[in-house]
Amino acid sequence: MLIIPVKEGENIERAIKKYKKKFEKTKVMRELRSRKEFVKPSILKRQERIKASYKQRMQSAEM
Repeated sequence: MLIIPVKEGENIERAIKKYKKKFEKTKVMRELRSRKEFVKPSILKRQERIKASYKQRMQSAEM
């Protein structure tokens, strides 16, 4: 359960924004989406390799 301390006189929108940020950091929605359907380990490894090569290309392009 997420607890967001709200100070006296603090705006509700600001508290909601803090809640959303904290909720995003917990990665709950990402976990639920990943559990929705089974993905083979070989496909996960392939996706990780593709992401790693993309990151490497981007870093080499910066330099």
